[in-house]
Amino acid sequence: MITIYGMPSCPDCAFVEKQIEGNDAYKMIDIGAHVKNLKAFLKLRDTNPAFDDAKANGYAGIPCFVLEDGTVTLSPEDAGLRSEQEA
Repeated sequence: MITIYGMPSCPDCAFVEKQIEGNDAYKMIDIGAHVKNLKAFLKLRDTNPAFDDAKANGYAGIPCFVLEDGTVTLSPEDAGLRSEQEA
């Protein structure tokens, strides 16, 4: 299962969420729904180099995808999805 961290108020996250509706291969975690979700995301963001560019440029780094092998990426394409820019 691919885990996706995001928030409904993020347009890119909302676009991704529409693509995974009804697909059990993906699990969306709303980082704004509960502090435990936010803490899990922040731990990942603080320790994974996949976020280096996002942090350097002031981006939150969502949507974030944790692939089945543990790879962390900010690219929807790496998770078998489309970016909004390609829609």
